[in-house]
Amino acid sequence: MELRHVRYFLAIAEEGSFTRAAERLGIAQPPLSQQIKLLEQEIGVRLFRRLSHGVELTPAGNAFRAAVGNVPHEIAEGMRLARKAAAGESGEIRIGFTGTAALSPAVPVCIAQFRDAYPDVEINVTEANSVALATALLDDRLDVAILRPSNSDPDLLVEEVLTDEPLLAALPANHPLAASGEIIDLAKLCDDSFILTPRSVGVSLHDAILRSCAKAGFTPKSGPAAPHIASILSLVAAGLGVSLVPASIARVDLHGTVFRHLGDTAERVAIALAYRRATTSPVVRNFCSVARKARMDRHFELQAQNE
Repeated sequence: MELRHVRYFLAIAEEGSFTRAAERLGIAQPPLSQQIKLLEQEIGVRLFRRLSHGVELTPAGNAFRAAVGNVPHEIAEGMRLARKAAAGESGEIRIGFTGTAALSPAVPVCIAQFRDAYPDVEINVTEANSVALATALLDDRLDVAILRPSNSDPDLLVEEVLTDEPLLAALPANHPLAASGEIIDLAKLCDDSFILTPRSVGVSLHDAILRSCAKAGFTPKSGPAAPHIASILSLVAAGLGVSLVPASIARVDLHGTVFRHLGDTAERVAIALAYRRATTSPVVRNFCSVARKARMDRHFELQAQNE
């Protein structure tokens, strides 16, 4: 049995006439009658009873119509859904982001614009450090991630820079430099303990902090290690040390912590879009296209300037 046999049968049932059904289908009546005869032979029952003014369904025909009446619609709907899936307009995308990027415009802009463009794609998000996100991508537990560059194998993972931002000093509110103005000399923090993210969980941020201190002429004294930006800020607020954090983190209003600019000597840290090089997912391709367009339209930079 072919789909056309079902379409022919339903057209005759709806028209009550082989002649009108043939006209509606755009075929001659004899071939239509022959196809219905073959259908009846395959099923093993008569589907139509001929009348002087047309045809009517037999009890078997009524039962068959009840069973297959929605088949053409369901097939058309299945084709529509398949095309949407192939175009990346439906399905699911698993997005990861790191805590130090979450407050940057990059994360909300990318997700909001993707949602607007592809409302039928289900978005699932995960937060973790950049190294863990890169591992999750390689293990196929995430589809894309917005992270700090992780130095992953470029043959396996693509990392496209979306934007970057300068480092700021995060100081306890009672620190002597907290009242010294908006811009401070990093070299004046040489005697402070630095609260850093371990390199094992944040390569690019950790290295950028060390480079900043080296440019200022000192090696930072190690204070308590903290794996997340929230714990870094909490330890700073508690007076256990100072730190350098991406500028977008200054959007956090944490009692006991102040942020100060470092001037032109500040290192900049990137935010990157990461995905598996071997990915064939149309949903991932669409998300990457949205993110690239947002970067080209300078949405990240413009929003950051207005904050």
